[in-house]
Amino acid sequence: MRQAIDSLTIETRGQGLFDFTARLRDVVAASGVETGLLTAFVRHTSCSLLIQENADPDVQTDMMGFFRRLVPEGMDWLVHTTEGADDMPAHIKAALTQTSLGIPVADGRPVLGIWQGIYLFEHRRRPHRREVVLHLIGE
Repeated sequence: MRQAIDSLTIETRGQGLFDFTARLRDVVAASGVETGLLTAFVRHTSCSLLIQENADPDVQTDMMGFFRRLVPEGMDWLVHTTEGADDMPAHIKAALTQTSLGIPVADGRPVLGIWQGIYLFEHRRRPHRREVVLHLIGE
């Protein structure tokens, strides 16, 4: 059994979905692991990770619209407001999604469906540098 750990820095431009599938594939290929499990973990509390369709950009538009309506800014009952109106809604969105993903690896590649991409989902309005840690275990 072998293990590999790496990290990716993802520069965001504010709220949105940022595809890092190709970079993740490169890390898996460089590891030499043929069969195993890849865990991706984002080290932040106001963004999250998603596996989502990568073919039609309307999916991203609709995801953004849904979460804006589900957790809008300006909820006057929120207490945590010192970092801006988008901060607590970002934490709530991260809590409703996920901060880690488990992805099988076979034949030295992540096992993803034909239309699946791996995204960092930025919930804050301003740009950020986000770190995603990748841990691969297998043989």
